[in-house]
Amino acid sequence: MPTNYLMPVQLHNDLVAAAYRHRGYDVDEAAAAAKFSELTAWHGIKTHNAIKALQLDELFGSQARDAAGNRGHGGCKPGARIEILPSKYKAVERWNAHRKLGQPTALAAMDSCMKLADEFGTGSVAVDNAFHYLWGGGYVLQAAQKGYIAYTCCTAALADVIPFGGKFPTLGTNPHSWAFPTTEEVGFPICIDWATTVVAHGRIQQYAREGRPIPLGWGVDEHGNETTDPNKVKALFPFGQHKGYGLSLIDELLAGYIGGSLPTIRNRWATIPPGEKGTCCFFFQCTRPDALSGGNFAQGRSQKQNVQAILQDILAHGNDKAILPGQLIAHAAALSAKHGGLLFTKAEVEAFVKIAKEVGAAFDVSSIRAID
Repeated sequence: MPTNYLMPVQLHNDLVAAAYRHRGYDVDEAAAAAKFSELTAWHGIKTHNAIKALQLDELFGSQARDAAGNRGHGGCKPGARIEILPSKYKAVERWNAHRKLGQPTALAAMDSCMKLADEFGTGSVAVDNAFHYLWGGGYVLQAAQKGYIAYTCCTAALADVIPFGGKFPTLGTNPHSWAFPTTEEVGFPICIDWATTVVAHGRIQQYAREGRPIPLGWGVDEHGNETTDPNKVKALFPFGQHKGYGLSLIDELLAGYIGGSLPTIRNRWATIPPGEKGTCCFFFQCTRPDALSGGNFAQGRSQKQNVQAILQDILAHGNDKAILPGQLIAHAAALSAKHGGLLFTKAEVEAFVKIAKEVGAAFDVSSIRAID
């Protein structure tokens, strides 16, 4: 049986944009969400594709309900406008996203970081009152493709991670994403992108969608017992015990400095006390590589030659089977380019069909073909 199905890019983007428009987002917001979902699928990202994006909006965003059961009281407001706040530091911008959709907010923030880096060597944008931006790797990857060293982190939608030594989830999956402009050196940007849990929550949802059990050690059920049933997972473990815990804590602390509030009430819109905040926070940073150069590389190498020599040394000494971070998504992108479309599983195609029915959008399934 075929394991992948090829979906035309335009078919995908039209459906995703229609789904966001159906929920009240404007044309630009819907187009940005669709384009970013294309980027995730193009690179083989299963945990944060359009299916996940729309589900997050359903549960915690524009479709979330308040204590009275009314929709439209969640963490995302269609048509919201970003407010750029005054800053006494020229290389740092402070934004209030006013609950704008995460993908266009993050894309705009990374663009601003690149412009700041062009002028000051490095640039940062801190975003308060934000909504989940999905795949952090996508934003840093695009910046690295333009020649920047890029970083982003964010607080996740919910606190569903148990701190090391604890028993109650008080942290988000809180990802970190780095990318480096190494296309000339190794053929693709090195992209180091990880949730601070053993797996992202989107991976649990992927397994549930495909009817597959998860390995022990990924998460626990409502009673705190480890489970292999993805439908019973109520909380996740940090990876590397205290190490993942510490990295997750970084995101919560940065959010605390930016304006984020208590992790355990984040995006729980039916129970947030008056005067509290339930939104996410983002942090972005871009740096020009030449801004970091000490100008004294061994053997008279240039900066690029030095980076290439370091990578070659790491992969030498019998390490020829080792891979670099970003290599797998580069391979997935090459497959998408080879086939001229986006590759999805049968379960994912079925999820798109369901989305089309829900929003009343045209969706030509006959244009999707099986790929062995």
